[in-house]
Amino acid sequence: MSAAPGWSTLQRVIFPPESGVDTMSLYADAGPATGVRFKESDEFARNPKPVEQKLHLVGSNTREVHVDDLLSRQSVRVRSGEQLSLGTYFNAFPASYWRRWTHLRDIRLVVETSGRGSVTVYKSNARGTIQRVDGARVEDDARTEFELSIKPFGDGGWYWFDLASSGGDLVLKEARWEGPPPVRTGETVTIQITTMDKPDFCLANVRTLAGHPEALELAREVLIVDQGSRKVADQPGFAEVAALLGPKLRVIDQANLGGSGGFARGMYESVENGSDYVLLLDDDVVMEPESIMRMMAFSGSCKSPTIVGGHMFDLYSRSTLYSMGETIDSRRFSPGQPHRDMQMRHDFSVSNLRQTPWLHRRFDVDYNGWWMCMIPTSVIRQVGLPLPLFIKWDDSEYGLRARAAGFRTVSLPGAALWHIS
Repeated sequence: MSAAPGWSTLQRVIFPPESGVDTMSLYADAGPATGVRFKESDEFARNPKPVEQKLHLVGSNTREVHVDDLLSRQSVRVRSGEQLSLGTYFNAFPASYWRRWTHLRDIRLVVETSGRGSVTVYKSNARGTIQRVDGARVEDDARTEFELSIKPFGDGGWYWFDLASSGGDLVLKEARWEGPPPVRTGETVTIQITTMDKPDFCLANVRTLAGHPEALELAREVLIVDQGSRKVADQPGFAEVAALLGPKLRVIDQANLGGSGGFARGMYESVENGSDYVLLLDDDVVMEPESIMRMMAFSGSCKSPTIVGGHMFDLYSRSTLYSMGETIDSRRFSPGQPHRDMQMRHDFSVSNLRQTPWLHRRFDVDYNGWWMCMIPTSVIRQVGLPLPLFIKWDDSEYGLRARAAGFRTVSLPGAALWHIS
């Protein structure tokens, strides 16, 4: 399904791969738009330390998404009489971020279905208050479109939609959020991975890219800066993956110059090869490759060159959000999180997006960690390369230096990976 003339895809609705069903709560929820609510315990009210906060279930919702109803990465079946909400981390549309940082003011939701049921669109505000926006009955093979404004989303809020089936199964064939074509089109990115003695992780991520041609199509190069003694190129399976990527894959061997040295090399090479962006990635991560397309769509629509970062989930507790951007406490000069509740992380399997009011705020950050951060090469040309600060502060120093030069950083919801936290 391709966008109609005058429209471009901003964000596709996706579902986890077979190997990632433990992340289902990040993609889809069974039940209605609101679901259950949680409240703080009396103990927390008496002793409000973040590490002691506990959540108690007020309602009950034991229904789960049926794993065997996942038909593909973009298609799912809703069984007769059941509901499915896409008001989730990866499938809700972060309207307030697009409102604040891009030229967009109007978007369109396109939903293609088969079967009988309904599609209902919801939105939230910065306080997490939910409001029904529009809805439609569908039957047989249907294409449903909703014209939506993002003008009201000043300081927070998301859009999403729910599906309900009736009289048989309802199949979501594809869905996406669209907007006007980006200001800058035809842009390319160098996807750069810095690695040291983690060739298995690194090779797995390159293999993931090879399996997602839509993301790979945006790449001018996939560049591995190998600083270790266990070389990626010597690993079993490397030749097969290299054949899939062809000339887009390049490996640079260099001495261990630390994370900043590896990333600096990738930034330099991206300027030299004519890329519009460089996407910096850690080696010990598991990617959601759809994030690359979302970051590129967002960057191409920004009012001015903008550093765009992805969020970090815990690799060993995959429904747990570990970081959604970073701030600097200028008084103590120490890194922190943009919201106090992030001090104890957030598990979406316990309280989903719609049940967590603070997640509906827009958070502005000072920098984004270089586990996943896309920097325009125009910024690099003006600001320069990072300082050799290892193991911390290379990314934070660069974000602050870029901000002083007039370039902001946006940590974009819906763009993320899993990292050893």
